[in-house]
Amino acid sequence: MKVATVGVHVLDIHVIGIESIPEGSDGQLVETIRMSPAGTAGGAALVLARLGAEVHSYGAVGTDLLSENLIALLGREGVETRGLVQREDTQTSASVLPVRSNGDRPAWHCIGANGTFTLDDLPADLLDELTHLHLGGPEFLGGDAAGELLARARAAGVTTSVDVLAPGDPDMLAWIGAALPHTDHLLPNDEQVLGFTGAATLAEGAQALVAMGVGCVAVTQGRRGALVATADGVTEVPAHAIDVVDTTGCGDAFSAGYLRGLSLGHDPVASARLGCATAAQVAQGLGTDAGHYDLASVQAFAQEHPTA
Repeated sequence: MKVATVGVHVLDIHVIGIESIPEGSDGQLVETIRMSPAGTAGGAALVLARLGAEVHSYGAVGTDLLSENLIALLGREGVETRGLVQREDTQTSASVLPVRSNGDRPAWHCIGANGTFTLDDLPADLLDELTHLHLGGPEFLGGDAAGELLARARAAGVTTSVDVLAPGDPDMLAWIGAALPHTDHLLPNDEQVLGFTGAATLAEGAQALVAMGVGCVAVTQGRRGALVATADGVTEVPAHAIDVVDTTGCGDAFSAGYLRGLSLGHDPVASARLGCATAAQVAQGLGTDAGHYDLASVQAFAQEHPTA
């Protein structure tokens, strides 16, 4: 599997052990502070590399220390990062995530260089020998540009997938709508599907997106696992019963596991099972790069551990 992960790259800074936000200038001791690559392209890139894919990342970052850390962390996992263009006039996108003891994680986020990325930043040979193109954050390109990229990929025989970063909103769906007919696999979460479509149920919302031209919609549902919708129907895929530490990056991990499953010849439901098993590895630690696993260990986990 040779995959291009295109779009949003973020450096997450996690603070775990938060009981409250201190008043005024007061301080508070915490358990851990660490960094990890993230974003709908960057997070998926990291996990895909761990699962044995050849991964090439494309996006925009700054020329700051944040970008140096992000590039180094991705490179350590085997991701090819030469496609990350560096902007001198804006910072690398970053988030600060204070993780409470119950797993809740409010966030402070800076869009940074992600807001400057365009199709002009992609190389002419992007699609050469590629088997899959994963677009994370099509809303930054807009539906027309995203649709152009995805259409070119499909014309070259490349499978396409899309993961939206923005919250579910009908106006956002209209903004990216031109990309949907060129999307083989859409990978939203449940709140996005319901917000985009206004549907009464998740199944109806996912089917509405299929009716808009998407080949398959694989929706994450947190502890409930995933839901897979195609023109042939809807299937629920349960999550694994685990002790959750932090859910940061679980959606990106699901996407990576799902896409890796497709590359192995699995159907969407079986791929979603691999996605849920992959997300379980990340949920048991802190950040998208949590845990130590590869494809074989995730497959073994899926066989040996019960679902919720």
